[in-house]
Amino acid sequence: MSDFEEIQTDSKHFTKAVTEFGEKKLVLASAPIFNDRGVKVVEKGAAINADMYERLMQHKLSEPIENLVSSGSTVDGKFLRETAENLFLEVPFLARVAGESGMRDLLLDVISKISLPPPIAFQLTLCSEVQHDSFIHGVQVALISAWLAKTPTSLRFDVNMAATAGLVHDLGMLHLDPVLLQPEQGLSRTQRRELYTHPLICATLMRRHQEFTKEAVRAVEEHHESLNGAGYPRNLSGDSISPLGRVLALAELVAAMLSRERRAPEMRLYVLLRMNMHRYDNIHVERVMRLLRPDQDAAGAIDLVLADPVQRLLNIEDAIANWPSALIMTPGLSKERLYGLNALAAQTAQLRRTFATVGVAREQLLQIGDGMQDDTVKVELSLLAIEAAWQLRAMARQARRRWRAGHDEAYPPELQAWLNNVDALTEEGTTHSSETAE
Repeated sequence: MSDFEEIQTDSKHFTKAVTEFGEKKLVLASAPIFNDRGVKVVEKGAAINADMYERLMQHKLSEPIENLVSSGSTVDGKFLRETAENLFLEVPFLARVAGESGMRDLLLDVISKISLPPPIAFQLTLCSEVQHDSFIHGVQVALISAWLAKTPTSLRFDVNMAATAGLVHDLGMLHLDPVLLQPEQGLSRTQRRELYTHPLICATLMRRHQEFTKEAVRAVEEHHESLNGAGYPRNLSGDSISPLGRVLALAELVAAMLSRERRAPEMRLYVLLRMNMHRYDNIHVERVMRLLRPDQDAAGAIDLVLADPVQRLLNIEDAIANWPSALIMTPGLSKERLYGLNALAAQTAQLRRTFATVGVAREQLLQIGDGMQDDTVKVELSLLAIEAAWQLRAMARQARRRWRAGHDEAYPPELQAWLNNVDALTEEGTTHSSETAE
C-alpha cells in the first residue's frame, strides 16, 4: 500500500465549502440526510448554508454529502462550451490548438457532451464558485488532453475519455484543506503528504459513478506520475503508467504553465519541457513544443534573470554529482529503502544527462563567455537554473519520502548532509510553474 493511501480525507473541509457556497447560491438537500445510525439530520428541501455546518459535522452521514445536495445553477455542457470558447480567445497556445484543422469544432463538441453525474456536476459547480482558478485549470486540462488524445488512429471514444478525465482530475482538492492551494504557503511534511493524496481521492469519487470508465479513473490516479518514477502517489514509471495517464500528466503540466497569472508562460514551458523530456511521453511533448512560441515571451521574462545563473547551475550540478550513492551499502537496508535509493540514483544520473542535452553541463557552461551579454541567453539560462533547482528540491523531498525516517529516527549522516546542502542551494529562487501541481 502506498504511504499516501494511509491518509484519510476529513469531510469537514468539503462540508465547509458546501455550506459556504450555500450563502452565495441556493443549495438544497435533494433528499433527506440521515446519519450512519439512520437518524434524520436534515429534511429534504432544507437550505444548506453556514447555519447547517455545525449540525452536519456532529454526525457521520449515511452517504457522501455531495450525493444529497443540489444547486439550481449547475455546470453543464453549455457552460463548459462557453468557458472553452473564452479560453480559445484568452490563451494564445489554446488558440493555436483550436486553429488546427477541424480541432476547434471537435473540442467544443467533446467538452459540451461530457456526461456528468449530478454529484460530479455539483462539485464542478462548487469548484467554479469557490476555487475558480482550479475550475478553469480543469477545463484547460480537458481541452489539452482531448487534443493530445486525437491522433490519426484514435477513436472519438478515446478523445471523449481524455476530456472527461481532464475536466474532473483535480476534484479531490475540494476535499482537502484549502490552505494546500495557496502557492505562497509553505507546506509541512504532513500537509505535503496530504496534498499527494488528491489523485486517489478523485479516483474514489469517480468510482461511485458508472459514467466513468476504468481507463479514465486510472488516468486520474496517474496524473502526477512521471515516466522516470519521480511522481506520486505511487512512484510509477515507464509502461506501468497508462497511455491516458501519460496524456493527462502532460496536459496537467501544460495547463499549469499557461495559467493567466504567469509571466512568460510559453518560454517557461519550453524550457521546462526541454529539462523534462525523460518525465513525459516524447511524442506528446513534441506536439506541444511545435505550437509554442517561446521567443515572443523573452521580453516578458527579463525580470526573471538571476544574478549569476551560470554559477547557480554549476552549484546544482555539483549537488547532483554528490548524491550519496554509498547509502545502498548500508547494513540492514530494507527492500523499500534500497529500491528508493536506486531510483534516486538513476534520477540523478538522468538529470546530469539532461544538463548535457540542454547545453548546461559544466564544460558547456564554462564556454559560454561573452554569450552572457545577450538578454535572451540570460533569460534562458536563468529559467534553466530555476527549473534545475526545482528538480533538485523535488529530489530531496523524494529522498525524505522514500527513506521515511520514524519520529525518533535520524537520517544517515551522509544523507542528512546532502539534504542540508540541497536545502541551502534551493532556499531562494525555486518558484516553479508546477509547484502548485506537484
